[in-house]
Amino acid sequence: MATIRLNNIFTATYNIFVWQFSSTPSYNHGVIKDIVTEIPESNFDVEQGGQVEIIGWIYQYYNTEPKEKAISSPKSHKFKDTEIASVTQIFTPDWIVKYMVQNSLGKIWIKSLLEKNDTRLEEQIASDFNWQYYMKDAQQPENVIVSLKDVDKSLSNLEITDLKMIDPSMGSGHILVYAFDLLMQIYQSEGYSEREASKSIVTNNLFGLDIDTRAFQLSYFAVYMKLRQYNRRALTSNIKLNIYDIPETNEFNSDDFELLFNELNEHDVTLFNNVINLFHNGNDLGSLIMGLDIDYDDLYQKLSNLNQEQMSFELIPLINSLKQLLSVSKILSAQYHIIITNPPYMGSSRMNKILGNFAKTNYPDAKSDLFSMFIERWNKSMIPGGYNCMVTMQSWMFLSSFEKMRTHLLSNFTISNLMHMENNVMSIAFGTAVTIVRNMNLPNFIGTYHQIKTADTSGKIPSKLPIPGNRYNRTNQANFSKIPGSPIAYWASENLIKDFEKGTRMDELVDPRQGLATADNNRFLRMWYEVINSNISFNSHSIKESLESNKKWFPYNKGGSYRKWYGNYDYVVNWEKDGYEVRNFTDANGKVRSRPQNTDYYFHEAITWSDITSGNFSIRYRFPGSINDVTGMSAFSNNKIKLFDLLGLMNSSVGNYILKFLNPTIHLQIGNFSKFPVLKSIKEFNVDNLINLSKNDWDSFEISWDFKQHPLLNHIADDKRTEVNGSLQNAFSIWKSEAQDRFDQLKYNEEELNKIFIDLYGLQDELTPDVADKDVSVRLANEKRDIKSFLSYFVGVVFGRYSLDTEGLAFAGGQWDSSKYDSFVPNDDNILMLNDKKYFDD
Repeated sequence: MATIRLNNIFTATYNIFVWQFSSTPSYNHGVIKDIVTEIPESNFDVEQGGQVEIIGWIYQYYNTEPKEKAISSPKSHKFKDTEIASVTQIFTPDWIVKYMVQNSLGKIWIKSLLEKNDTRLEEQIASDFNWQYYMKDAQQPENVIVSLKDVDKSLSNLEITDLKMIDPSMGSGHILVYAFDLLMQIYQSEGYSEREASKSIVTNNLFGLDIDTRAFQLSYFAVYMKLRQYNRRALTSNIKLNIYDIPETNEFNSDDFELLFNELNEHDVTLFNNVINLFHNGNDLGSLIMGLDIDYDDLYQKLSNLNQEQMSFELIPLINSLKQLLSVSKILSAQYHIIITNPPYMGSSRMNKILGNFAKTNYPDAKSDLFSMFIERWNKSMIPGGYNCMVTMQSWMFLSSFEKMRTHLLSNFTISNLMHMENNVMSIAFGTAVTIVRNMNLPNFIGTYHQIKTADTSGKIPSKLPIPGNRYNRTNQANFSKIPGSPIAYWASENLIKDFEKGTRMDELVDPRQGLATADNNRFLRMWYEVINSNISFNSHSIKESLESNKKWFPYNKGGSYRKWYGNYDYVVNWEKDGYEVRNFTDANGKVRSRPQNTDYYFHEAITWSDITSGNFSIRYRFPGSINDVTGMSAFSNNKIKLFDLLGLMNSSVGNYILKFLNPTIHLQIGNFSKFPVLKSIKEFNVDNLINLSKNDWDSFEISWDFKQHPLLNHIADDKRTEVNGSLQNAFSIWKSEAQDRFDQLKYNEEELNKIFIDLYGLQDELTPDVADKDVSVRLANEKRDIKSFLSYFVGVVFGRYSLDTEGLAFAGGQWDSSKYDSFVPNDDNILMLNDKKYFDD
């Protein structure tokens, strides 16, 4: 039977490869080419752990096409159960797997040795095992040491055969295979033979689940090969692994089991039906399913006791199906010393109806993403003192949508280690984190937190942790609750934490608000210069004034690129008749799609920032007259002085620094801004000056609706003609000097502002007042760009958009007024001839 079972595994695995390769038979492109040219040769070397690497890579390539197809579907598309595995599989690099296993499974065994009076130090034991990514615990306060003794005392009786570890989303089995290797080290150190150890590992220690049948087959194959490596009789010894594909029973019919259930009592039939119903949506819910509190061994034995020789042939497969359901449900209901996994990542917007409803009902605090649901669900399956280790997106550490989940975790469990990784460290375009949580409530436990930068893993793997120069801190998680929203801001200094404790929340001083969501910006928005200028109301300061203006278009604050103090006045929105068209914009089903929010704040002055802040934070003053967008985040106040004071604070290095604690992702939300700690207003600095410098820069070019005249023309006008001698080159030199002076003045003022706030917040050891040139958001002169803009202005003069006799726009649609043009009369036919023989002849 064992030979037949293993042959089936070989056949299933081989079929996966043959199926994939047969669809891409060319050696010049596709999977075969990628395997040959892109995967390092060492990944094929069994002695270097290559067997699991190559299986993982092949599985990754196998999933590429269906994953790309599913992800490229419209954002409104909800992933089906058949797509979930493809879109959520992410291969975990080998060194990260080692970090996870060594600092959870390895750590609990080291603690058990210490409880058994092993005389070695923690780090010496790890070194003897050659666990290069192991990080010893920090020195703990006396009260924590006492509490840890209570938590760890049960480990003095822990036998290696009793230790249970599960990967509930095992993929191609990478974590399970390395856990096998680490367990083999432990068994051999305890005196077991290789054959004894390998059999005990797969029967007593390792458990694995996945919703993807092919992932299950690969994992089973990989772990069985590890077993065979140490046990030559494995193929004939009928050893069964605790590794399963989670079943689905929605096609089962209770009538199918009627004859079988006739052999059982009513109570047992009820229990079997409960198990069958548990997996009704197994392919959607997977390892999020909680097992039942029943005696599985008793039910399994009753099935085994049935006399199959007297049964009809069709009942035997039903017995086997029920046995598998019992085995998987038992695994889901068990408690484990160690949980290690790279769970699926998928936001709630992509969850199908079954999964979405399940999330709302069973995981209301963690429903925002599959990975956070996995954290919450499997935290429930740790024994007291056990470890849950998962590599997930970093978003749970900071975003408000995970705040309840985060608060619950910090209140009930203890973070032992956290490795915070930048974008692309795991070859994915977002930040991730390995979080190792222990099932104990010791908020004063000093955890180990450290950072991995993208550059650290560029073409290599870290050889030692922590990496010098990266963030590294030993801190207790009680500090996180002192920061509003409890972000996992592990690098916060003692002074900064005190700032949060004594500061006033930003939303107690101003009203941060999101604005209008049109649901179709292409339909309702225009650049301001794309519409007839006379149909734009630039000066409506209220809804009432907007109605009285009888205009169609109104300034729209959409956020925009990095710019401090003033600018990004780009868009107008169709808000005619108080937004009648926007308010009544519906989808095909007649449902209103737009979302006009916080309309009482429309047209009010504000300070505003962009939702997406990939670099440093920047915030601007917005004059009255605009409607703000959902991405043009804004804070409002009737007190202009207060707005200016806060504008100065938030544009300082302190503002940028603290916001990165509240949320280091690229999306800075209203909630993050609201929690900013304000110590006091700044009265001794004139923020008006910085706004004016930035406004003068913005208004120097045609993109501004307050543009008056090109700056080069200013310097060749009559009153400057002697100075420049009629030369455009001389005019540019004067403009260059003017732009440089403005740049230098703004940079100097910002550095003075930084000094004030760094001293106020006590961050002298963490920040310097220096401002990099790239962070000064006014322009220096650029000959190529500025001459092009001058030519653009010239064309505008020739066509009558501008006049040498009138500041600003002379004609931008509407009624033509020839009285505006005296010094230069625009071209009558609105055509410019530019060729080798004729140019400007009219």
